[in-house]
Amino acid sequence: MVYFKWITGVMIALLIGLFLHYTLPGRDIVQIAGTDIKRMDISGTSLFWATPPKTARSLETRDVRFINAIDAKGGTKVYRNEDTAWSWPPYFKFDSSDITAQAQAFSKKDGVWVSVSHYGWRIEFLSIFPNVLKIREVAGPDVTLIPWFNITFFVFVAILLVLLWRAVHAFKTRRIDPMVDQIDTMMEDVGDRADDARDQVIEAKRGVVAWFRRTLTGKP
Repeated sequence: MVYFKWITGVMIALLIGLFLHYTLPGRDIVQIAGTDIKRMDISGTSLFWATPPKTARSLETRDVRFINAIDAKGGTKVYRNEDTAWSWPPYFKFDSSDITAQAQAFSKKDGVWVSVSHYGWRIEFLSIFPNVLKIREVAGPDVTLIPWFNITFFVFVAILLVLLWRAVHAFKTRRIDPMVDQIDTMMEDVGDRADDARDQVIEAKRGVVAWFRRTLTGKP
């Protein structure tokens, strides 16, 4: 049972970690190589794509904007550029067209490095791409980027968990513990009464046995 609880706890923690890793924003420092639009078949992987507008004809295929980039080590980066609108995750992105225009402008400049904010994963064999949230120019490939959004998020979650723990602890102290103490007291009283009743039964039994003995033997 203990191992089952540990395994369950680890699995829950792993799922939460994967969810946060996918949803929270990350940033890459890259040079923009270009943009394009591809017709994508998202059947089977729609969970990793933005929710299409209600007027979209098909949920399985759609035209998707992409931004291609190169990092400082020469590795390729490919990002999709879709509006999140009011869907999950709640980044309320409505400016994918503007971001494409920005990327096209940066691609025409030599030696320009940009920070690409994004969420999601790049899984090649599933054709899954991270989604661009914002592009801004930076001084160079070695610039240090502090993830203020993620820091603020985790601080907020930590404060929320502390407040929740305090509320649960206070409720337990005010409501649960007195009830448990009352039940323990009642059980102790029942146990004491049971002991008293048992002693009375034993005494009565001894009295009956002594009466029969006196009656049969005629001895007091």
